[in-house]
Amino acid sequence: MSDPLSILTRVHRARLLQLWRSAGWPSHDVVELDLLAAGLLGRLTGPDGRDTLRLTDAGIAWLADARRRSRRADTPHDRLGTRVAAMLQASGRIVWRELSLRAVAEAAAPPASPVPLWDDLADAEPAARSVWRIARPDVFSVRQTTVEDYLHPIVHEVKVSRGDLLSDLRHAAKRQSYQWLCCECHYVFPAHIAEPQEIPEGFGVWLLHGDIDSGRLELARPARHVACRLPFAVWMALARATPEPAPDGEPQGHLGDPGPA
Repeated sequence: MSDPLSILTRVHRARLLQLWRSAGWPSHDVVELDLLAAGLLGRLTGPDGRDTLRLTDAGIAWLADARRRSRRADTPHDRLGTRVAAMLQASGRIVWRELSLRAVAEAAAPPASPVPLWDDLADAEPAARSVWRIARPDVFSVRQTTVEDYLHPIVHEVKVSRGDLLSDLRHAAKRQSYQWLCCECHYVFPAHIAEPQEIPEGFGVWLLHGDIDSGRLELARPARHVACRLPFAVWMALARATPEPAPDGEPQGHLGDPGPA
């Protein structure tokens, strides 16, 4: 029989951390089932007859060890991407990281903006623009909404060194591919590696002041907004991918509690 711990992923870790911080109201989903089977969660029945979940000693030890291992493995780029993802989730957006999306620039169907975001390809021959490209945005997000016109897809590109940033800026085709996937594209980088005016017009600029894990993120320049709709191929890629787990939630109340006014 296989070890129940061997199937646990970062999704399980995020749920365990959420339950550690919460009142422990059960979800009765497969993630919770895996954690119970692994002995990392225990069920408690209160005086009111309601079941709640609590981390076992094994669960606390596993969570602490997983967080230590994750911190050692995360690169500065990963940690800054995590900061950006949490910021977007706090604003009510669904976030994906490390996606591989197919973008197409078709001469017969230009973007909605009358002024191309990527001026270096604006005068290209139609055949040069009607090509498939693979875009790999560091952070891709949409609003949580049921109205397609309100989705407002956004790309955030994360850079932690000047060399990495300048290398990215030399690849016009990569930047142009994001035009077909989002309404806005932003660069996020530590304030000391570049000035906002070094980033091409059309891109938003977020500056990190201070340490990657605790520094302040500042919007130094808003991005140009272009109305767009996600292509069907992107919808299929999002359906196959897993969004970032929600950050640590607020303590849970019992179902039926009135909550804050």
